[in-house]
Amino acid sequence: MVVCGDDGLAHRLAAELRGVYREQVTLVVPPAGQRVRQPVVGRARAASAALLDMVNAAVNRTGNGDPGGADRELDATEPAEDVLAEAGVERATALALVYDDDETNIRAALTARRLNPRLRLVLRLYNRRLGQHIEELLDQSATLATGSGPGSASGSGSVAGAGSTTVLSDADTAAPALAATALVGTSKVVETDGLLLRAVERNPPRPGEVADPGLCTLALLSATSNDPAGADGSEGSGEQGPQLLPDAAAVEAATGRGTVALEQVSYSGPPLPAGRAGVPAFGELFSRRLRWSLAGLAACVVALAVALMLVTGDHPLHATYVTLLDLFSINEPAHNKDTGRQILQLLSGFVGLLLLPVLLAAVLEALGTFRSASALRKPPRGLGGHVVLLGLGKIGTRVLTRLREMDIPVVCVEADPEARGMATARRLRVPVVLGDVTQEGVLEAAKIHRAHSLLALTSVDTTNLEAVLYARSVRSRLRVVLRLYDDDFATAVYRTLRAAHPGALTRSRSVTHLAAPSFAGAMMGRQILGAIPVERRVLLFAAVEVAGHPQLEGKTVGEAFRAGAWRVLALEVSDGEVSDGGRAEGVAPERARESRLVWELPDTYVLRGSDRVVLAATRRGLAELLGRRARRGADV
Repeated sequence: MVVCGDDGLAHRLAAELRGVYREQVTLVVPPAGQRVRQPVVGRARAASAALLDMVNAAVNRTGNGDPGGADRELDATEPAEDVLAEAGVERATALALVYDDDETNIRAALTARRLNPRLRLVLRLYNRRLGQHIEELLDQSATLATGSGPGSASGSGSVAGAGSTTVLSDADTAAPALAATALVGTSKVVETDGLLLRAVERNPPRPGEVADPGLCTLALLSATSNDPAGADGSEGSGEQGPQLLPDAAAVEAATGRGTVALEQVSYSGPPLPAGRAGVPAFGELFSRRLRWSLAGLAACVVALAVALMLVTGDHPLHATYVTLLDLFSINEPAHNKDTGRQILQLLSGFVGLLLLPVLLAAVLEALGTFRSASALRKPPRGLGGHVVLLGLGKIGTRVLTRLREMDIPVVCVEADPEARGMATARRLRVPVVLGDVTQEGVLEAAKIHRAHSLLALTSVDTTNLEAVLYARSVRSRLRVVLRLYDDDFATAVYRTLRAAHPGALTRSRSVTHLAAPSFAGAMMGRQILGAIPVERRVLLFAAVEVAGHPQLEGKTVGEAFRAGAWRVLALEVSDGEVSDGGRAEGVAPERARESRLVWELPDTYVLRGSDRVVLAATRRGLAELLGRRARRGADV
């Protein structure tokens, strides 16, 4: 395996392949010391600097940044042809290109495909549409070079084989978990190829109650919520930590523990309004002060018309008509009329003078409202219970989309008016505060004192840390989620903030930690549908062919289940099988017609070699089930 990258994802991916899958890994990274650590600035300088010192000390004490590491490491600024050749791409099974720049990954992928047409490629690309075209192009190139299809990747949803290309985005992989972490009771979502899975955290049932398992129980949460065995719910938490994929006996015996249940979701939120995104509501055309001014003038006109009717005895319609003529100063002077009529004409003319600037203000406000309808919205008055999202870069944009899909009110804060996610915020009509989050008044403008939670997702760790520290000074029990660059750094920050604010929910998330399992699975030739974090562990969802796996083939669903390792969740049914009304005994025809995935399989259903299933698995469980057995045996 060859991994090329310029940030923490490359190191984490190499460690995943080496430590979990027992693969031989060559890591290609830029020379050390090219990046300068950014200084801590702003109002929380002293607090964040002190916390950074504590965090760095904790990280240095651990001394195990990325477990496993790589067998071989090469220093290269760019993945040029000679670098790829030195890394052994001609003999490699798979190559991962995880540079932050899409163009660098594409250029290296084209070179690698020419060097080794049967190489399995995994690319990190943010642009989804471009990624689809590149995937088709590289697969076609492999087909022409080898004279056959790209491995077993024959169509959508198949398992990637030799010569195949898989395009992934760390932003898409991590965004659902980051969005879900900001909300208590809100689902953790995995969405891939139209498949939407939702993992819901449920509180421990009361005595005599039975918790709703949903489709199945994915995990048991830690025995304590604030300090899960002192290891943050990681793999080292022991028996008191989270238990992934427990059996029925473990669920029944686990009293006082919360659970994570799986649900299938077919609707992910309200659709965006079609064709009316730039049209404001009628109530937004005019300000409240202008509406009151117009209402007052209208009342004056009605009063003058009634008074004229009483003075002259005219018909109400004629009295209103004459009043409007006086109002617009187009009526004849009433110098031959009685005193009452003259006074009413003077009052009507005075009201007309007041009406002109009000009408002009109404026109200007309406034009301004239409012009700003496609611009950024400001947080409305009285807003509360919302999520404050800091940063509209790659990760922030994807998280914003997920939050709006779940119909959650969001206020964004961004310093760069040309940021990647500004267009998405305009399209979704999400309020945005432009400004540096480290400056006074920016978080206050985002209504942080009434917010439900804070998501700090900028690309600068110190900015995220500083924003969280200040937000906690404003509201000590605010729920906060930090995006941090390094997983060890995220763990140390989490422990420190949890100790400083034991009564508030704090979560620190490393994007590399959330994204690496999906990239590693793709390099192994597996289709990873997504990953759901359970505290500080990760549960993977994968599509697997039953054929060739003795742990599955010929066994019932109940026999194939291994607690703590993997569990079969659904059966994929082809279009022909759907038209036949179900593929086997125990599969309801109506369920098969609703979706190509059949859920709630009976434990007695026998898995056949032609079946393709969706399963949930731990990282080590998936490595044991799907890893290359010959290589693993040699390593053991």
